[in-house]
Amino acid sequence: MGSHWIQRPAADGTLLDDATVPTTPAHRTAPDRVEGTVLRFGPGVTLATARRPSGSSPTLPVVEPTPARARRDPRRHALPALVLIAAIAFLAWQRSGPGVAPERVSVTTRTSTVGCDGTMDIVGVITTNGRPGTLSYRWVRNDGTSSDVLHETVPSGQNRARVRLRWSFQGPGAYRAAAELRVLSPGGASGRGPSATTYFTYECA
Repeated sequence: MGSHWIQRPAADGTLLDDATVPTTPAHRTAPDRVEGTVLRFGPGVTLATARRPSGSSPTLPVVEPTPARARRDPRRHALPALVLIAAIAFLAWQRSGPGVAPERVSVTTRTSTVGCDGTMDIVGVITTNGRPGTLSYRWVRNDGTSSDVLHETVPSGQNRARVRLRWSFQGPGAYRAAAELRVLSPGGASGRGPSATTYFTYECA
């Protein structure tokens, strides 16, 4: 704008340059620029192109509040939390609760007699409270012999332990046999575990 030289007619018809134009308010030339600050908001987008005088405070944009997110319904987490608490309580009960305890014992045989040089299969069933643990027991026969102390591990939730004794006979004769199953530990209130006895006959003419 400053590089252009403009001539205009005077009141008496002569041409006047801008340099000779009277500097009255009516003949002042508009300046090339006005000092001020262009206010811009956002990434490269000019929202206001008006210039403000020096020293004036810029107008800040009005920011609309962001609506808060709707809170999640806590009730949908209630069922998983209850399942987790129940599982933890069950495990704690298994660890800290009472161990296995024998309640009763039964002993049976497949037949009531056994023939010459035969073997009787004796089955004992120990009923427990369903808790995990280890049972100690012993077989006692009426011929004056007994087994070593034997052990049976019972897992959690199983309330029966099945044990076996095989008793073999040889030679002619007849014998009234008795086999007793004794649970040694854990014991009951009296300190002694339950027991049971079965009877059968060996016959060989």
